[in-house]
Amino acid sequence: MSLIPDDTERLSRARADLRIGLPVVLRDQDRLMLMLAVETLSQDRLAALATLGGTPHLAITDRRAGTLKARAYDGDLARIQLPPDVGLTWLTSVADPADDLRTPMKGPLNALREGPSDMDRLSLRILKSAHLLPAALNLPVTEVPADLTVLNAAATRAILGEASPLHPAISARVPLATSENSRVHVFRPEDGGEDHYAIEIGRPPRDKPVLARLHSACFTGDILGSLKCDCGPQLRGALAQMGEEGAGVLLYLNQEGRGIGLANKMRAYSLQDQGFDTVEANHRLGFEDDERDFRIGAALLKEMGFSSVRLLTNNPRKIAMMEKAGVGVTERVPLKVGENPLNAQYLATKAKKSGHLL
Repeated sequence: MSLIPDDTERLSRARADLRIGLPVVLRDQDRLMLMLAVETLSQDRLAALATLGGTPHLAITDRRAGTLKARAYDGDLARIQLPPDVGLTWLTSVADPADDLRTPMKGPLNALREGPSDMDRLSLRILKSAHLLPAALNLPVTEVPADLTVLNAAATRAILGEASPLHPAISARVPLATSENSRVHVFRPEDGGEDHYAIEIGRPPRDKPVLARLHSACFTGDILGSLKCDCGPQLRGALAQMGEEGAGVLLYLNQEGRGIGLANKMRAYSLQDQGFDTVEANHRLGFEDDERDFRIGAALLKEMGFSSVRLLTNNPRKIAMMEKAGVGVTERVPLKVGENPLNAQYLATKAKKSGHLL
């Protein structure tokens, strides 16, 4: 095995680079594009970019472009021309909706129509996978600046299009209040992403449908007991039901904030304080309603030897994704807990806009 990083390892390195403000270069045959994350961009690096020559532009998703009334000529994204005197404050205000209500007019924002947008689309996918705001400052270049991480565009697209293989790291007995006979399994993805966990209650047989729940991490609900959502009560309710039945598997997936990460989730919460609902807040940030990948849950179940489940969920999308990934759902088991006056609107939005069965 070579000591040189492969394409998957380079992508992991690129995510780390972008999170600390370093540029990354995308290579597609004879084309090169330097990309920077606006969220972590510094004034010094913006000044350094100007010394390279060329004409940089800003790539944002169609969701963010719609908020800003910019034309998304490229369909799912818009490439915005930069004003001659562009500064860090302007770039940040376009990328981050925090001050949209105070200063709604960012433009006029002129979107590019000509030229390919495939590298810009890839840059936004990479930023999302790094849990950064999907706004990239991109510059076509003719050579690679020294010491920067270079990604093969075609290989990176393929990696981002597939769920990373997961491998067991360790498992150990962890007695729980709901069941003393329980184990925690830790699974590690090959792409350097977050570990995911499976809490196995009892010893459920592998040849029968197992009572299972796909639970996405929610720091505020699961740990802090936030009243803004129903995640904490769902977590504890699912474990309690599995404990009562004596068997089950709770898959704890590190996909905070419907897959946008904790920082962006807090940004969405701030927008909700301004009067936007959950879906509207995600769109203003440049994300889709739900960025999670439920194939991860199916992969964990298969790795543990399960092929069918009785799924504890109110979300039909989870059922569809599980079955599409090859895990049969023999029964949907409702999990209606945790409603309170402070999350009633949140739950209503989930039912109305995300199709949850509440």
